[in-house]
Amino acid sequence: MKLRIGDKVRFLNEVGEGVITRFKDKDTVFVEVQDGFEIPYLCRQLVPIHTELILNPEVENIEMELETILSDSIYFIIEPDHDMPMLVSDYKFYLFNSSSYNVSFTYSVKDSEYFQTLKHGELGAYQKVFLKQVKKNFFQEFVYHKIECLFYKNMHYKSQIPLAEILYINEKIISQSSLIEHNEFKFKVYAYILKENFLDKEIIEQTLRPEDLTRLKSIKEFKQPQKKSIAKQRIKDLTREIDLHIEELVDSHSGMTNAQILNIQLERFEREMEYCLSNGIRKLIAIHGVGNGKLKQEIIGILKSVDGVSYQDAPYKNYGFGATEILIYGS
Repeated sequence: MKLRIGDKVRFLNEVGEGVITRFKDKDTVFVEVQDGFEIPYLCRQLVPIHTELILNPEVENIEMELETILSDSIYFIIEPDHDMPMLVSDYKFYLFNSSSYNVSFTYSVKDSEYFQTLKHGELGAYQKVFLKQVKKNFFQEFVYHKIECLFYKNMHYKSQIPLAEILYINEKIISQSSLIEHNEFKFKVYAYILKENFLDKEIIEQTLRPEDLTRLKSIKEFKQPQKKSIAKQRIKDLTREIDLHIEELVDSHSGMTNAQILNIQLERFEREMEYCLSNGIRKLIAIHGVGNGKLKQEIIGILKSVDGVSYQDAPYKNYGFGATEILIYGS
């Protein structure tokens, strides 16, 4: 019997299970139990739990093969609510961590042009997390799945490149995929591998390219006005105006994506709101332009989470349809 670091095992002579973390010698391994302690065990006192999903390199699909050498992997799982395809009415989406690493994750789906985060959190070793349930009739609206993961352990471990994958899965792909039986799930599932082979260590270096430095220098520094007493500020000026057109925020936006531009605009707006809230400003005019309406929509989304403010379209005669007037009430 071969045991490997990361294998999930049961104890032969006592109740319980754990994960192999390291080897002491050729006959003894350390097992991390549920309370986090590492305990040495003789190999002959352990029984491996071979229930992980394994990628068979000989075929395109993921199969259950107990004789295959087990390895750490991360999977995106789709579980139908019935074993017979014709009787399926719902699909459940899961992230399945078949590895000895802890995972910080975010899960997003594509809404038209942009992604929307539906769930984020922590996922322990050899655990799964429920992401979303979708009716079969609406499955075509959830074909793009974005999964981002960071990997770590509460002990010495090999650093891993963060995972950032976008899966495209439509009904045709589902129909051509094989169902896999697994004891973690009630029904047979479709499994799509996101990451495997945690054993190869890659060098992770962060470097700034010349173009990165140029872009950083092009961003205008946000100079916070000197703080004054709230009373004096109210007397001097109770209204502020901010132009969020990208040309007003950076010297050059050549080469920036729409998402990068939007992030700069929203960051500038949030800083301006913080200043207004801290300095007794009663009214803020945010000039966002018309465009595709995304910037205005994101601004309104931020305002909905702020207490003590209301908003409306700014006066048309001064701003047309391209500005929002925000009223800030005193405490």
